[in-house]
Amino acid sequence: MTHAPQEPGPGPRIAVVGGGLTGLAAAHRLTELARDSGRPASITLFESTSRVGGIIATERIDGYLVERGADSFITSQPAAIEICRRLGLEQQFLPTNAQWRKSLVLRNGRPLPVPEGFLLLAPAKMSSVLRSPIFSWRGKLRMAWERFVPRKTTDDDESLASFVRRRFGREALERLVQPLVGGIYTSDPEKLSLRATLPRFLDMERNYGSLIRAGRAQATSAETAESGARYGMFLTLRDGMQSLFDRLVERVQESASIRFGTRVTALQRLDSGWKIETANGSPETFDAVVLALPAYRSAELCRPFAEQLSDQLDGIEYASSAIVVSGHRLEDIRHPLNAFGLVIPEIERRRIIAVSFSSRKFEGRAPEGKVLLRTFVGGAMHPEMMAHTDDELRRIVREELRDILGVAGTPDFEHVARYDRAMPQYHLGHLDRVARIEELTRAERGFAVAGNFARGVGIPNCVQSGEGAAEAVWKGVAAHT
Repeated sequence: MTHAPQEPGPGPRIAVVGGGLTGLAAAHRLTELARDSGRPASITLFESTSRVGGIIATERIDGYLVERGADSFITSQPAAIEICRRLGLEQQFLPTNAQWRKSLVLRNGRPLPVPEGFLLLAPAKMSSVLRSPIFSWRGKLRMAWERFVPRKTTDDDESLASFVRRRFGREALERLVQPLVGGIYTSDPEKLSLRATLPRFLDMERNYGSLIRAGRAQATSAETAESGARYGMFLTLRDGMQSLFDRLVERVQESASIRFGTRVTALQRLDSGWKIETANGSPETFDAVVLALPAYRSAELCRPFAEQLSDQLDGIEYASSAIVVSGHRLEDIRHPLNAFGLVIPEIERRRIIAVSFSSRKFEGRAPEGKVLLRTFVGGAMHPEMMAHTDDELRRIVREELRDILGVAGTPDFEHVARYDRAMPQYHLGHLDRVARIEELTRAERGFAVAGNFARGVGIPNCVQSGEGAAEAVWKGVAAHT
């Protein structure tokens, strides 16, 4: 994808550094604010690679629609839906396939259905848990006892692992919650902050005294028929998530400039603005800057003028992972694939962490008689997997899929997508760190940082973060120009 940059126009000069979803959302929002206010502005987006979109991209391979990164977004957070509507993409909304809305979990090498109504942490239907072969009778009795566990009285941050053990016991954590949540955050549950990732479960404990009681009170009939994540609340785009980026680029370039292949190497605070240096051009000055980069990259650029902010950003750890996307003939697979996917507990000691049955989840992802699988490896619990070559990852995934799901034959294709230091880890104390980052950022006039390292890793969170940063710097330049 190549686009010739436009010449800067009049008005305040604003730079957005980073062409992932957060940066594109920020640049797009700035163009909207300039248009709506009737004030001209010169907006420049710097992207170090030859394409925008970061880790998200869509490809068509022999009739398959392949997502290299995130393949959907949740609708309970409105930012993604709203930006799609403003971009005219509403007609592309594609819901999950109601026929297969459930998840599987591995138990002693066998894929078993997650109990109906078990939504990440809270079982809305305890009867389905009691019938499930996933848990021993001792584990089931401990989970049923959750209604009598007193609510927590202190307000200190608590890890996901601690919370689940306290309320439901060790078996619930190891056999179900860890793989379900691990599939979202690729994190170590002993370090993962519940307040920063799944605060609604803390609210359920506080308001109802029991997650079982809360789940029964809050669940709808549609939710209790599902298992795993709230799959009915997810959407994708018919032509793939790349459609969102293509449309964003079109809109941004109507009144702004995108500099592809331009890595920002230094950022300097001036008396009345900012100076940006790049690896392949002369320094330029701007009235405001939005950094839409991973926290560690923003930390590098901030260090010369905001050491405390840099330290806070640099303290956010990241995990690396990979997805092996493969296409198969259904007749070559022993398992019926009667779900959206499979998660794998750490105690199973496998070399993969999850498999998404993408063509079961969304229509139009594989040709007739074929199936598209996305197999996840690595993450915080298995960093050693990232040392393998692409060929080795393909071999490992083939072996695991054959052993677990009975996948035989030769795949139509196997594609490896690597995400090095791409998933921020929301460790204990994360929200306190984010509050400090936001406080230190506000002290810098005409400056904002944004990204999935702050208050959510999903697509809506990235959009909201980028748009919020754009609105903050626009308000600042509007007041001083």
